[in-house]
Amino acid sequence: MNAHRFQRYRPWFLAAAIYNLCWGVIVVALPALFLDLLRIERPSVIALWQVVGMMVLVFAPAYWWASRDPWAHRHLILIGTVGKFLGVLGFLVATSLGQLPWTFGVLVLFNDIVWLPGFALFVAEVGRTTGWTRLLSGD
Repeated sequence: MNAHRFQRYRPWFLAAAIYNLCWGVIVVALPALFLDLLRIERPSVIALWQVVGMMVLVFAPAYWWASRDPWAHRHLILIGTVGKFLGVLGFLVATSLGQLPWTFGVLVLFNDIVWLPGFALFVAEVGRTTGWTRLLSGD
């Protein structure tokens, strides 16, 4: 396997690591900041929103590791890609049910949609290179 060909994704994953670190720390430390800026009603239990911040924060080291060696950490990026697709899907379902305002889409844009092209291209290239069965089996 020529892992060298995946090195071009390193800056993308490093940027994702920095973003997740910053966004996660802000939401944990100042949980109402983004909600208030977007005029989104705060949840009755603000700690639930802080949990979202912690989940985003947890991905920061994963993306940093991937930025150092994308091939070795391809499964972390696969998990991140699935999470980003599900984040967009969850937003669309929640807004269609009236559970989230459309303004929440600003957060989805920066947390999920912006990163999807690089992540999805990487996963697709790895899948074509190794075979999808092998990638999804954890090899």
